[in-house]
Amino acid sequence: MNITKAIIPAAGLGTRFLPATKVIPKEMLNLLDKPVIQYSVEEGIKSGIKDFVIVTGKEKESIINHFGTNYELNYILKSRKKINILNGISKITSLASFINVRQSEPLGLGHAVWTARKTIGDEYVAVMLPDDVMCGNNPGLSQLIEVAKQEKCSVIAVQEVPKEEISSYGVIEVKKQFSPNLFQVKDLVEKPKAHEAPSCLAIVGRYVLSPDIFEVLEKTGTGAGGEIQLTNGIQSMIFSGEKVFAYKIKGERYDVGTPIGLLKASISLSLKNSQYSEEISKYLSNLEKDLIVMQGKSELLNSKRSDSGRIKI
Repeated sequence: MNITKAIIPAAGLGTRFLPATKVIPKEMLNLLDKPVIQYSVEEGIKSGIKDFVIVTGKEKESIINHFGTNYELNYILKSRKKINILNGISKITSLASFINVRQSEPLGLGHAVWTARKTIGDEYVAVMLPDDVMCGNNPGLSQLIEVAKQEKCSVIAVQEVPKEEISSYGVIEVKKQFSPNLFQVKDLVEKPKAHEAPSCLAIVGRYVLSPDIFEVLEKTGTGAGGEIQLTNGIQSMIFSGEKVFAYKIKGERYDVGTPIGLLKASISLSLKNSQYSEEISKYLSNLEKDLIVMQGKSELLNSKRSDSGRIKI
């Protein structure tokens, strides 16, 4: 089994980031010094992916342009002897190829994956959601590919999440556990209530799927929100007798699909980057001192207030 193709769904409207995403795709918002979607591509390349199929919607041309060749920019950088910057920009385009597929309607993740079917053919394919940024010595996707080759079946990435957050995720029901990190999936439940969740193992944005997923999605009706859900398609594969595994991936994951998530990821990654860590650490240290002073003043003010809410003289 040779897995060299990945689908990156990037057709969402990015409403949580408005007004910024009125003209800029959320996948092109910066996380430190590069667009969010580039983290997925770099992870894919490190995992052996050679061909990326990026599924986009309207007003998303900048994503494709980012992974294309800008000859004018290359010429300017070369003429100004900024070879290091030029090499950094050109490296990705030299290591992989990129295909753009347009999703005609925003009908959900399952529909976005199905839209890419003609570019994949009869082979296993990775699906990478750019809202999830995975960091670690061993790329998250590489871990899934290893399991898929070993077990010769579809594999989805999971991580344990707190019970109070489980309703924000798709969750697996375990049929059999083979190791601390490897499970055979019995069922998938989309965004269950905390007390109804079959486990705390939440599905995160990495998949390796058999080519059967396309035929299944063709027949899958709309689910939550009137959309064709990828989880419903995988669920149908399980119910038809196909084996699907879940793997608890090792490494850190950042959910950058919300403004607060992107902000947290920026702070965390900047502290781990030698280019930024010293200055950011110093800034946060000074900020913490200011917050302590402000908190102290607030507590002092509150202690002077009477029951009527007036400050005692």
